Formats: sequence, C-alpha cells, structure tokens
Amino acid sequence: MLLLLEYSPLIAFIIGYKVGGIYVATTVLMTAMTLMLAITWIWKRKVTTMNLVSTGLVLLLGTATLVLRNARFIQWKPTVLLWVVAVAFLGSAFIGSKPLAQHLLQSALGDVRVERRGWLKVNAAFVLFCLVAGAVNLLVAYRASEATWVNVKVYGLTGAMFVFFMTQIWWLYSMNRGDPEK
Repeated sequence: MLLLLEYSPLIAFIIGYKVGGIYVATTVLMTAMTLMLAITWIWKRKVTTMNLVSTGLVLLLGTATLVLRNARFIQWKPTVLLWVVAVAFLGSAFIGSKPLAQHLLQSALGDVRVERRGWLKVNAAFVLFCLVAGAVNLLVAYRASEATWVNVKVYGLTGAMFVFFMTQIWWLYSMNRGDPEK
C-alpha cells in the first residue's frame, strides 16, 4: 500500500500529461506530491527526507514552470534531486558510522552480512548512478521532444532505478556466497 502511495504522484503526472500536457501534469504533480506527503504524515506520523526534498523541489520548480510558462524548470527536477542524492551518498561515506547505501538496503538483505568496504562500493555505485542518471535527464530534456522526455522520466528513469537497486542487492548477496561471516 505504501508503495502505491509513493508512486501515485508519478501515475498522476502521466495521466495529467496525457490529458492536458506539461502544465496540467505539473499542476497535478504538485498537488499529488503534497497530498502524498500529507497522507504519509497522517498515516505514519513521519515522512522521509527524500519525500520532503522531492516535494519541495516539485513545488519550487513546478511553480517556476507554471508562472514562467517554461517546462524546463520541471524538467530539471529529476536532475536536481538525483544530484542532491549523489551528494548525500558521497557525504555519507565520510560522515556517520554507516554509508547511506547501508541504511537504505540493509533491511532488504535480512541476515546477510556485508563488510564496510562492500557497503562503500555500493555507496560509490549509487553516487555514480545518480550523477549519470541526472546527466541523462538533462541530455534528453534539451535534445529530445517534451513527449520523449516525459517517457524517459516516467519509464526510463523509474526502470533504470529498479534495475540498479536489484543489481545492487544481487551483488551484495553474491558477495556472501559460501562465507556467511563476511
């Protein structure tokens, strides 16, 4: 249920774009992100930093898009968010006892143990992925049609993130084959 709530703004954006174009989609996204944040708060009594930052960026860049009638602002949102996340992952390698990748993926691994060195490699992979994905978003936003950008943002980036997460989890599991004490 929580996963559906998390993806509802993306679904709303797609529908808004198909129905009325980028400005309708932006308005719908701004509303859906705000609602998702409010529902999450009411339901869980907490919101993730990622959802808070993402909603803030949508509201800021969405407002600029609507006021200035320029879709580039909302097209920048995935890049800005991905690059902020890259900086957070990079910083977590040096600040705190666990890198951000470990905080994010540890619960998905169950009893699998991973040395700090392994977590730092995964953390570095997240930094690289976010930097590249942000650059790809900009490349598509500036070089392709608006419709192509929407499709790449909705399906391409979402799919790439899913594949990346699954690859990282698989790699962490494979590191521990045959040696449960690692």
